[in-house]
Amino acid sequence: MSDSNPMHDILTRWKAAFDGHLPDAMAELFTPDALFQGFDPDVAAGREAVRAYYDAVPERRTADVTVLHTYTIGEDAAGGFADVVFRDPTGWQAPVHLSLVLRRDADAWRIRQYHVSRISTEH
Repeated sequence: MSDSNPMHDILTRWKAAFDGHLPDAMAELFTPDALFQGFDPDVAAGREAVRAYYDAVPERRTADVTVLHTYTIGEDAAGGFADVVFRDPTGWQAPVHLSLVLRRDADAWRIRQYHVSRISTEH
């Protein structure tokens, strides 16, 4: 665990779980009461919802992550922003802005709130 930059640490583990299509490992990165806003229109809550969301992602998708900004609030809260491009071998891609709120649990930093916003050049 990297205490000096929890955002980089959690996104490194998140990318490995996403690229490896490991929905159980992905769910473990989140707090039990996490709020999750992916591409679905509804906000999901809890690890099981996160696991189900990532289980439904096609297996050959990967994510390119660029951390833009990080912050900490005391010793047990952190977060930040990243740009992520989801891709698959067919040429499909979806660029998004990702924002995270992190909370330190007893053994590791975990994602408490996750939100993506698709980047579009159309208005």
